[in-house]
Amino acid sequence: MPDHTNPPDPRRRLVPALAACDTPLRAAYDVAMLDLDGVVYRGDGAVDHAAEALSEAAGHGMRLAYVTNNASRTPADVVAKLRALSMPTEDDSVVTSAQAAGRLVADLVPAGSRVLVVGGAGLVQALEERGLVPVRSAQDDPAAVVQGFSPDLGWAQLAEGAYAVAAGVPWIVSNTDTSIPTERGMAPGNGTLVAAVAAASGGVPEVAGKPYAPLFDETVLRVGGERPLVVGDRLDTDIEGANNVGADSLLVFTGVCDLDTAVAAGAYARPTYLAPDLRGLELLQRPVTVDGLEAARCGGVAVLCRDGRLVVDGGAVPEDGQAAVDLLRAAVGLAWHRRDEVGGESGDRLDTSAVRDALRQWGVR
Repeated sequence: MPDHTNPPDPRRRLVPALAACDTPLRAAYDVAMLDLDGVVYRGDGAVDHAAEALSEAAGHGMRLAYVTNNASRTPADVVAKLRALSMPTEDDSVVTSAQAAGRLVADLVPAGSRVLVVGGAGLVQALEERGLVPVRSAQDDPAAVVQGFSPDLGWAQLAEGAYAVAAGVPWIVSNTDTSIPTERGMAPGNGTLVAAVAAASGGVPEVAGKPYAPLFDETVLRVGGERPLVVGDRLDTDIEGANNVGADSLLVFTGVCDLDTAVAAGAYARPTYLAPDLRGLELLQRPVTVDGLEAARCGGVAVLCRDGRLVVDGGAVPEDGQAAVDLLRAAVGLAWHRRDEVGGESGDRLDTSAVRDALRQWGVR
């Protein structure tokens, strides 16, 4: 059984290799679509350097859209949190998967319809914004079910959702992320709760959030921008989502993704650009030159492959952020080239420990 009913998007593309950009990314793109958890903040604390980097980008004219799969809070609540962390934020610069879900539901049912909410305040507000009536019981004869993450979600709400989905009404979910990063580590995400309702009801939802198009399209409608750059820490949501709508992307290493995961990325989940953190918006993405299967160079940095091990030529440790970006790009570019040329070599067959050691001071795992 498929895990979603989203139709194929004709904008979907693959990324065979890293692209180059000879100006800072904040000058090349007019809006940054920024993931929140693991990119801007982690739990209740800001990610290192995020506030300064975003303020710098905004000061040079880049518009900032904070785009989150987390549907538990209202946009105003998220704005307040961002401002408390000193992030540059406008009142309308937060776009949530709850808002995208609200638009999907409104396109499916008549205005004024009752919609069963399995989730928190963010979903309730999003439905009310669309002229729909949130309810909490399948006995209220809902025309649809909408489900999103809430830390307070319990068995009773999941059961009501299962009853309604089993009755055959449309089922929209904010996202299917299986985990979310917190200050204490990874915790279960909305995808685990969606799986519970699916297992009980036999239903298949339509997904509003990343990696599918509705949330990206909702962001363009609300924030604007003609050349967006998607910025995220997850291949399976942020980066694959960017590729699904034909947008360029920047992968940062402040959240879920580590170097081994990036090295092993398939063509539909590969980012356009790489940086250790959001300071990469101010840096160049220089061309990667690959020499056969054994060497790659970016800027003044070279990476070699020796007996399945990626090593930094000369063992140099990056002394500045640009060199760290160059090293990331050389290592990942070589790994992707090797994988594609030898027909599916997996990332776990390449030992990246030497590169990770060189990048450790820049937060790359």
